[in-house]
Amino acid sequence: MIEEAIAEGRRLAHENRLEGKDLDELAALEDEEDEAFLEQYRQKRIQELSAVQTRSIHGSVYPISKPDWIRDVTEASHHSPVFVNLTASNELQGESRLLSELWRQAAKEFGDVKFCEIRGAQVMENYPDHNCPTILVYKNGTPVKQIVTLASVGGVHMSMLQIDALLVEMGAVPDTDLRIIKRLRDAQEAGETRTSSKEKKDGPRADHDLDEEWD
Repeated sequence: MIEEAIAEGRRLAHENRLEGKDLDELAALEDEEDEAFLEQYRQKRIQELSAVQTRSIHGSVYPISKPDWIRDVTEASHHSPVFVNLTASNELQGESRLLSELWRQAAKEFGDVKFCEIRGAQVMENYPDHNCPTILVYKNGTPVKQIVTLASVGGVHMSMLQIDALLVEMGAVPDTDLRIIKRLRDAQEAGETRTSSKEKKDGPRADHDLDEEWD
């Protein structure tokens, strides 16, 4: 049974070996893959890109004001999730600046998702800067997610990987989205490269080092 499971796993991995590859990566495999099989994935990618472009009606962060909230956030969320960044009044606040940068990158990459930004104190009087940035997600006219500061999503080390995870969690994009898959794969490959480089530099660990850890 174990051997059968391993064989099945290998078969599925082989069948899905082209998942997550973009058009350039597929083109680079022309000499290695069956032409018909490769063309099938190429057409799939073209259809996915076309669908994304059709839905990409945003492309930048919307700076909003409190009077616009109902129209730009509450009502807009009936069509698709709306992501709001409540920023600190102090523009030098590190986490707030970081999220604003990630917000701009995300809005550019995911033009099919609406990203908004507003000072926290403009939404709620005396909203403290130490609660910023605050992420609010609206769906179907109601708030469904609130993240106060970046402590739970990586802090000052937050990256687009956490933004991707939030988009998937909120149903804004599927976990099969090529943009999500490619970034995760690149991050995994970069991590493996760093690990491999470190092992080469440090050399294999001696058995007595492991024994000392257990002691």
